[in-house]
Amino acid sequence: MFKKIVLVAIVMHFFSGYSQNQKFKVVLDAGHGGKDYGAVYHGNIEKNIALKTVLKVGAILEKDPQIDVIYTRKSDVFIELQQRANIANKSKGSIFVSMHCNANKNQAASGNETYVMGITRNASNLEVAKNENEVVTLETDYKIKYDGFDPNSPESVIGISILQEEHLDQSIELAGRVQEFFTKKTDNKNRGVKQAGFLVLRQITMPRVLIEMGFVSNKEEGEFLNSEEGQDKLAEAIAGAIMDYKNEFFNPSNNGNDKIDSKVIDKKEDVIVKDIPKKESPNKPIEKSNDKVSDKGIVFKIQISASTKELATTPSNFKGLSPISMEANGSLYKYFYASEKNYDTAKQKLEEAKQKGYNTAFIVAYKDGIKIRITDAIK
Repeated sequence: MFKKIVLVAIVMHFFSGYSQNQKFKVVLDAGHGGKDYGAVYHGNIEKNIALKTVLKVGAILEKDPQIDVIYTRKSDVFIELQQRANIANKSKGSIFVSMHCNANKNQAASGNETYVMGITRNASNLEVAKNENEVVTLETDYKIKYDGFDPNSPESVIGISILQEEHLDQSIELAGRVQEFFTKKTDNKNRGVKQAGFLVLRQITMPRVLIEMGFVSNKEEGEFLNSEEGQDKLAEAIAGAIMDYKNEFFNPSNNGNDKIDSKVIDKKEDVIVKDIPKKESPNKPIEKSNDKVSDKGIVFKIQISASTKELATTPSNFKGLSPISMEANGSLYKYFYASEKNYDTAKQKLEEAKQKGYNTAFIVAYKDGIKIRITDAIK
């Protein structure tokens, strides 16, 4: 009897520890801080707005016992960009969310936009990245630490983006949700999801986004950003987007008992995606496979990578995994392992992919060849 009690206690302790290790870790990064004020217009200071909103987002997320929140700063201190990446990577976060305010010489410019890491030659995107990256000039020996990076050089901004593709697709998924929830919670202009080369995102090893919550240079929008009400609305939107992303990719079989409203709005046309390959389109994307499986009905696949490089879907190119399929969306190629009708079987295939070294793999769902949310597929 005593042995049984001990055994039960050990098993319960194991599963308790396992559950704790499975928490969804959100790294929240308040842009600028300390001697770095960020953009300053009409008495609105970017570093203060970013910090206050980050703390509000964190307070909402911390109500969920499944979520751990890590902050790169919780007070008005200067944190180097490299240190922000170190904090994120050391925490082994699930996602990284950096929050900022935009500014423009044209003070009529307004609206919010969310960036993912990537290559762009779009002039306005380069300018935003240049403005945010200029903080490195406040750091000692920044040219040595950042491999000769020059914040005034478009080539430098483009160059830091080339090797950062591993988490691109999931970053786009998160960024799209942020813009959806901004549309739901605020009346501000939706400027869409974009790509640019940000130093703060450069070395972070997880899905990551940089949010420009609005323009402090716009007098009316700056007042909104600097107000308690405005920050509450922005925080609710960002926290809601994070919860929605978590429910889709981290805990898709939950019972829907979330503590905040994480329902995505239906008005998909309001979410503008610019300067990046489109996530999905109503038309079926170009698909290639080395083992064609019927796509009728509900199908679960394991997305193992996304890249701008096209590879033959042979097992030798994917550590022996088979079948492999590929979808081309614009210039982005997505590679999938397996095609299962049963979600539990798909979870087993996910573990197989991770054992092969695809640690960032995740499950996606389709209905009659069109991508849908996993939660909808399970229902």
